[in-house]
Amino acid sequence: MPGIDDTMKVSYLEIIENLIKEMKYGTITVIVQDGKVIQIDKTDKIRLKN
Repeated sequence: MPGIDDTMKVSYLEIIENLIKEMKYGTITVIVQDGKVIQIDKTDKIRLKN
């Protein structure tokens, strides 16, 4: 999420919750290194009707 850094008072769970709420279809990947979250990726999917 752009603009998120260590100085913000937002927890990773709040960030993930907000990403889930704004998404209809897709994936959220949490990248962990040495026991710490270092990156959160969001991929939106668009479902097309045939």
